[in-house]
Amino acid sequence: MPDDPSPLSASEAKPLFADLRLAPALVLAVSGGPDSVALLWLAARWRAALKRGPRLLAVTVDHQLRPEAGREAAGVKRLAGELGVEHRTVRWLGAKPGSGVPAAAREARYALLLKAARRCGADHILTAHTRDDQAETFLMRMARGSGMAGLGAMARRSPREGAVIVRPLLDVPKARLLATLDKVGIAFVLDPTNQDARYTRPRLRALMPSLAAEGCDAANLARLAGRLARANAALELMADGAERFLALNDGGRPQAGFGAEAFAGLAEEIRVRVLLRTIGRAATEGVPELGKVEALAAAIDAAAAGRKPGRPSGRLRQTLAGAVITVADGRIVIEPAPPRRRRGPDKAVEG
Repeated sequence: MPDDPSPLSASEAKPLFADLRLAPALVLAVSGGPDSVALLWLAARWRAALKRGPRLLAVTVDHQLRPEAGREAAGVKRLAGELGVEHRTVRWLGAKPGSGVPAAAREARYALLLKAARRCGADHILTAHTRDDQAETFLMRMARGSGMAGLGAMARRSPREGAVIVRPLLDVPKARLLATLDKVGIAFVLDPTNQDARYTRPRLRALMPSLAAEGCDAANLARLAGRLARANAALELMADGAERFLALNDGGRPQAGFGAEAFAGLAEEIRVRVLLRTIGRAATEGVPELGKVEALAAAIDAAAAGRKPGRPSGRLRQTLAGAVITVADGRIVIEPAPPRRRRGPDKAVEG
């Protein structure tokens, strides 16, 4: 996509949805903002040009956080009707959290979209994430110290609970969507929370002009995210091969684990990925954190070299995410931790 803020032409828009032509139905996540309204208009025009194509259902999530949301949902319904697209408004009911509202709202939004998709027989949900969103996501994850998988940011397709989240506009600059809406005369709303400096994404968005002046514009950041995603995919294939290698060199032992010597011969990044996978399969307390797995990998290296202070050479026992990791007798074993013992009621003491 070119960087100039010109409207999207029909020939440019068509490939954005081409791989979805055979889907029975598509759910479009449309909030009423410029990006999602552009998604609605582009998808409706694409569908109208097909002799046969998917059923389209635009879904607006009212998070019940702003009084204007109901009116905005009604506006999306009117536009969808004009474009010949079905529409449904769904609401996030119940008490809202006192903190972490953006993350909670995002989870609620996907849950409601998935429910709507199941009801209409759709297994694809289209969101209007743009190249600008990709760049902001990369910066957010970098600030949190994410690993390579996280820095790959968003993929065009992501599986989620039996459905696929599709981001057809991920390579499109937001400026081109605005130009497209301006050309066809379609109005949209602006959510004030997108400019609320209490939240991380708006603060990073405000930095983008300064970053762009130094060469870190959305195009370059999104390109870097794509390259990291590509490298991550290659490393995952290497980790697949490493797991097969460790299994072949393990002598058919029944316990979950592998030989310490064979493990030590792997590249450091692959060792960490193998540990992440193996602990993840044994974990009973959620997904292990990357930083803790990296520290564990270093501890295993030290134990194998006999450098762990206060412990016999080559021995280690550690618990992480509900899994027990043991290094002993030249072998690394990773298995679920035994259930924690419940403490009985405190006995009363009479004076």
